[in-house]
Amino acid sequence: MVKLLVRDRETIQEAVRRFRKLVERSGIKKEMRRREFYEKPSETNRRARLRAERRNKRTQLLAR
Repeated sequence: MVKLLVRDRETIQEAVRRFRKLVERSGIKKEMRRREFYEKPSETNRRARLRAERRNKRTQLLAR
């Protein structure tokens, strides 16, 4: 949960900007996008497998 205390003499625009940064850094936006639609377990596994394959390919290229 993100909490933001508005500072003295801080404009609303500055407070909103700080809030957006806090939300972005905490990963809430990413989590919301991920949960927006239901994803079947097979799709989740497929995405994880492809991510692992890309990671392995990248490490093999760097090892050469």
